[in-house]
Amino acid sequence: MIGRLRGRVDGRGDGWVLVDVGGVGYMVEGSARLMDGCPVDGEAVSLAIETYVREDQFRLFGFLSEEERSWFRLLMGVQGVGAKVALAIQGVLSPSDLVQAVAAEDKAMVARAPGVGPKVAQRIVQELKDKVPESAFATPANAPDTSGVSQAYQDAMSALTNLGYQRSEAHRALQLVSDTSDPPRAEALIRQALKELAK
Repeated sequence: MIGRLRGRVDGRGDGWVLVDVGGVGYMVEGSARLMDGCPVDGEAVSLAIETYVREDQFRLFGFLSEEERSWFRLLMGVQGVGAKVALAIQGVLSPSDLVQAVAAEDKAMVARAPGVGPKVAQRIVQELKDKVPESAFATPANAPDTSGVSQAYQDAMSALTNLGYQRSEAHRALQLVSDTSDPPRAEALIRQALKELAK
């Protein structure tokens, strides 16, 4: 199986890019996000690769990060979601957008992707809400990116899940609250989050 390709961009088309690795050209399919983020022809590129093998086909799907590849695998695990739909979703939503959509069970956000109807979007948020890695919920998107903040949110998330709340519920509540003390305190975040969860 191919897990990563490092080489030079040697051409592109609608939904694919050709990567030259030591004289061998690999056709790598990808989302609109990959096409937009891929370097120009002749430039060096390194892509995380998901290899898809069936009796009648061998396909390579490329991603700019391991996180994107992980989301592709999660999306492909949802009933009724194939490669085309997974790539369409990833073309519209970044990994952090997907975390937010799944945590908030926001099917409308997922349904913004072309070819994704409300039923499929609902199935995606339902099936993935307990499969999103714990680390993805560690720090809400609106929190400053400092180690103190991250630790406070991780501690608050841990406490809320130990109290029996789902990670998605805890994440939603923590996104709505903040602690202005410096550094932020997990105790304050937990108190405020519990008030939100009680509403």
